Amino acid sequence: MTKQGAALQTYNNELVTCIEELCSKRELLNRQIQQEEDEKGRLQHDIRVLTEKLSRVNESLARRLAARADFERTIAETEAAYMKILESSQSLLTVLKQETGNLSMVTNPQGYN
Repeated sequence: MTKQGAALQTYNNELVTCIEELCSKRELLNRQIQQEEDEKGRLQHDIRVLTEKLSRVNESLARRLAARADFERTIAETEAAYMKILESSQSLLTVLKQETGNLSMVTNPQGYN
């Protein structure tokens, strides 16, 4: 029976060792799980922060794009009005030169200077 008792003791020791190893591995796994859960929390926080920032940037960009469109519209309208002024000035100058020529003929008939 001592032989059987010794075998039983050996099996018991091995069983205890295996259980201790499993407990150690479980603790290691628990620490890894906690680290990954912490990282997940940080990443989710970063995502929230970045999502909010993206939203603010999109709103600002939309306002700036609308302002740029207003600038472009105002510039185009101003340039068109300015071109009309230039055309009117050119027409006025042409008419004035013709009238000056006609007046010169009336005030200075037959080429008298």
